[in-house]
Amino acid sequence: MKSIVAVDKKWGIGKKNGLLFSLPLDMQFFKEHTLNKVVVMGSNTLKSFPNGKPLKNRINIVLFPGGEKRDDCIVVDNMDELKLELKKYNTDDVFIIGGAMFYKTMLPYCSEVFVTKVDADGEAEVFYENLDKLSNWNMVYESETQETNGYKIKFTTYKNDKVETF
Repeated sequence: MKSIVAVDKKWGIGKKNGLLFSLPLDMQFFKEHTLNKVVVMGSNTLKSFPNGKPLKNRINIVLFPGGEKRDDCIVVDNMDELKLELKKYNTDDVFIIGGAMFYKTMLPYCSEVFVTKVDADGEAEVFYENLDKLSNWNMVYESETQETNGYKIKFTTYKNDKVETF
C-alpha cells in the first residue's frame, strides 16, 4: 500500500477541509499514479471533492462510520471492514489519499509515500507526519525543483523499512 500527499514546508496538508495550494503539476502526478487504481480515504476527503463525488476511473473506498452506502464508491464502517475490503486488491494498486487522521492511521501499513513538497507555508490546520523525523522512513528519490502555478515544488519518494501488516 502507498500514500500520496502534497505538503508545505511544515508538512501541512490542508485547511478548512481543502488543499493548501492549486498545483497543476501535482494534480497531474496524482492522476498518473492513481488512475485505474484503488484510492482509500476518510469521509471528509470524499466530502471535499466537487459535489462530494468520488474520483473517476478509480475504485474509491471510504472509511465512513455510520455513513450511508452508495453506488458510486465502497463505504466501510470501521477499520476491520476496511482491512477486509483492502485484502481484495493488489497492495501495489492501493493509495491512501487523506485526510490527516486517516493518513496517520494508515501510515504504518504503507510501504511507500509519494510526497510533493511545496516550498511555501500554506498556514495549514492539519498536518502529515514529518517522514524526515521517523527512523523507519527514508527518502529514496527527490526530483529537481519545478514550478507550477507560481510555487516551487519537488516530487519525493519515501520508503518504509518496517511495514506493518493487517
